[in-house]
Amino acid sequence: MARDTILELKDVTAHYGRIQALKGISLSVEQGEVVSIIGANGAGKSTTLMVICGIVKCSSGNVLYKGEDISRVSADKLPAMGLCQVPEGRRIFPRLTVAENLDMGAFFRRNKKRIKADMDMVYEYFPRLRERRTQAGGTLSGGEQQMLAIGRALMSRPEVLLLDEPSLGLAPIIVQQIFEIIQSINKEKGTTILLVEQNANIALQASDRGYVLETGKVVMADEAGALLSNPDIRKAYLGD
Repeated sequence: MARDTILELKDVTAHYGRIQALKGISLSVEQGEVVSIIGANGAGKSTTLMVICGIVKCSSGNVLYKGEDISRVSADKLPAMGLCQVPEGRRIFPRLTVAENLDMGAFFRRNKKRIKADMDMVYEYFPRLRERRTQAGGTLSGGEQQMLAIGRALMSRPEVLLLDEPSLGLAPIIVQQIFEIIQSINKEKGTTILLVEQNANIALQASDRGYVLETGKVVMADEAGALLSNPDIRKAYLGD
């Protein structure tokens, strides 16, 4: 069954000063998909997400969300439009409690009953957060902080969730738990997910499709299973 394209980049370039980080990126994400962007450090993966979120402005090209060009929309407007990022390094509010961090994810919402229901939903996905709900975010473990960062994003009721390196610095067993929950969020909530991840193996296993970036360019795009079995990808990114 054909799906509608919900997010699309068309020939996007981006610079940090005189350094060109993205060199004509084109990609698309269909509604309900999980799509991964993989590549080496410095390939432009995180920059791609930051351009989508308006944190880094594209120099040329277009970022389309539901067919509308959002390349000049300020980053703070996007969560209310249904587009929310979990940044690399989590970036929770360390002095706020777990519950207060989650409340911050719903800062633009007014229906307290629905906010409460969504907080209960987050606690169902992450029971550890319920146990820690009165604890300051900065005292949580790395895995718990990643759970909190994802939970905070879910409180905005995103249609598209952007995840930047969710496995970074986490033990393998925690990484496995995080990715199982990411897949549950996609399947149960229908949330579309665009995922940047250094761990190409687990990212592609959790995805429908993938894009491979090298030095600011898309060099390969395919179904996730095809990328997983591609000998060049296996040699370059999967440790074979």
